Amino acid sequence: MKIDSVIKSLGGPQAGESKPRLPAANGPAPAPSADKVQLSSLSTSLQKAEAAIANTPVIDRARVDEIRQAISEGRFKIDASRIADGLLDSVRQMLHDAPQRP
Repeated sequence: MKIDSVIKSLGGPQAGESKPRLPAANGPAPAPSADKVQLSSLSTSLQKAEAAIANTPVIDRARVDEIRQAISEGRFKIDASRIADGLLDSVRQMLHDAPQRP
């Protein structure tokens, strides 16, 4: 999710826009309004998901340790054809996603 899309959906200022100016404090402050803000349950769920993602390590240490152990014991086998297939699939995907030249 891009930050720009969140700002746009929330109606925040866009790049190059200035924030609305607040009225000058020459007179008495306006009376507080009875407006209330209420967040949906989706907002709460989103906050929880963001917190979980922030606390999730980028590297799976258990998997790294498992592979390290397999290498040291001689159990780790490299499947060259699987690696080649993966590389070819990646190239195909990049070519498919690349913009077409006129």
